[in-house]
Amino acid sequence: QVQLVESGGGLVQAGGSLRLACVASGRTFSGDAMGWFRQAPGKEREFVSAISWSGRSTNYADAVKGRFTISRDNAKNTLYLQMNSLKPEDTAVYYCAADSRYSNSYYLADDLLAYDYWGQGTQVTVSS
Repeated sequence: QVQLVESGGGLVQAGGSLRLACVASGRTFSGDAMGWFRQAPGKEREFVSAISWSGRSTNYADAVKGRFTISRDNAKNTLYLQMNSLKPEDTAVYYCAADSRYSNSYYLADDLLAYDYWGQGTQVTVSS
């Protein structure tokens, strides 16, 4: 059974930091691009960041650029999202996802429809 399991969410004050992790099991995702999305209450799920299979290529939404850093450890089958300088508007459920369409590609999709494996999400709440 293929699973993506997120962890690291929680409650933090504005200006604080959190590090999310997403552990994959059931298959290796070392050849796949992976990404983070988020969904705030009453809003659609939106792209946050993506990373290529090797980690050499990354992409960020404008809202998080310069504050968030995506990384991965293929040996541990784990994806990370370091979130610094958090703002109340970052409050959302954060999901990790894998795009298995193209193996060992540097194409990074920001469309959630491109991703075919999803985690269950982890809640991030930033208080003002």
